[in-house]
Amino acid sequence: MSDAQVVVVGGGIAGLAAAAFLSGAAGGPVRARVTLLEASERVGGKLRGGEVGGVRVDLGAESMLARRPEAVELARAVGLGEELEPPTTAKASIWTRGALRPLPGGQVMGVPGDLDALAASGVLTAEGLERARHEGATEVGDDVAIGRYVADRLGQEVVDRLVEPLLGGVYAGRAEEISLRAAVPQLLAIARGGGSLVDGVHELASRPKVVGTPVFQGLRGGLGTLPEAVAAACRKAGVDLRTGTAVDGLHRTPGGWRVVTGGGEVLHADAVVLAVPAPAAARLLRADAPAAAAELDAVEYAGMALVTLAFRRADLAEPPAGSGFLVPPVDGRRIKASTFSSNKWGWLERSAPDAFLLRTSLGRYREEEALELPDEELVARSLADLGEAIGLTARPYDTAVSRFRAGLPQYPVGHLDRVARIRAAAAGVGGLALCGAAYDGVGIPACIGSAAAAVAALDKLLTPATGEGSTERTMGA
Repeated sequence: MSDAQVVVVGGGIAGLAAAAFLSGAAGGPVRARVTLLEASERVGGKLRGGEVGGVRVDLGAESMLARRPEAVELARAVGLGEELEPPTTAKASIWTRGALRPLPGGQVMGVPGDLDALAASGVLTAEGLERARHEGATEVGDDVAIGRYVADRLGQEVVDRLVEPLLGGVYAGRAEEISLRAAVPQLLAIARGGGSLVDGVHELASRPKVVGTPVFQGLRGGLGTLPEAVAAACRKAGVDLRTGTAVDGLHRTPGGWRVVTGGGEVLHADAVVLAVPAPAAARLLRADAPAAAAELDAVEYAGMALVTLAFRRADLAEPPAGSGFLVPPVDGRRIKASTFSSNKWGWLERSAPDAFLLRTSLGRYREEEALELPDEELVARSLADLGEAIGLTARPYDTAVSRFRAGLPQYPVGHLDRVARIRAAAAGVGGLALCGAAYDGVGIPACIGSAAAAVAALDKLLTPATGEGSTERTMGA
């Protein structure tokens, strides 16, 4: 076992994964002795479980991309392999032009690859469909905003009614600003190929998938069980995991790092992994890595709220069908999406057969006013839109509102270049790595992948161990 000491700052899924990879809790080699410091009273970040109406549900992220392996592998490594469960249904709709319309097949992040399926869905007007049938041409260069590119090729209506609602569900952002290279790199390759965008998307969407592998996975009991299990595995592996412990200062020393907690405790480490949002990382690095801090300060975030509603099935004239619906911002509704959780997750229907749970989301980049409204107003707005969309007239017997202020980092054109500059600056300081949603993707597998990359970046330092990384801890400044 290495004698190196590493402090991980941040207990979201990226920080927990980094601690697990460093300590051997995920089944790999033991690279270091680890202390994880989380400012809040719980771990998990945007992965959060709770009870609504006596039913355990997710109050944050609820599914993870399964065809990217990192999240599923980590779940299995910490003993949750038997709890993995794909959605019962993934039949989603788009609420647009006054009706629920099926999400057309053959699309990639809203970019259509089957114009016949698009026509049959009724999502576009006749004019919008005709424009999509006559592709324009545009140069993409090194990068381009996905909204601008798709509008030039297929028309603005494709962006407004398809790309925007799908991207909004991932980034809570705006298609006219989100980087094609960062968000949907497979489309950038198609764009650079010079052929038809629709044909390229069709070929991409038609590629054989891994047999038996679902697109998404959940966990019985909710994704909120994942950080709990990773934390338990880390503690078992010897990680000193502390919640309610903020980090007020981070200082480079000749042999490593000095980490000062909000309570005045000083920890000495050979290396530090920062798994916190960009503004917090910038604050901690301003003195010793000013170039990285300046780039981190430029990362912007969107806020959103989730409203979970519990109904008695007996009160519903008829439960809604499908997994839920997306809402294009152009339609001017209050909510941006709704998930019919009891339909989507078999484990939830089995655990609460007499209840029907669904949730809505509100707020996106530069439109976070909803986060400041009282809970009862967010519930009322959600019920009003649900009444129009699916004819819901029943009243919920319980509700919960989760707010994620500055919850989703934005990936504008040039984002990947900024990330490269941040990592180069961090490498120049030494003994420092960063991970989380601000870098390589906002999804759970991407965050876990960024944690693995952060640990790999420290490997040469940790083997063999160096310098000041002792168990020394002193109180005071």
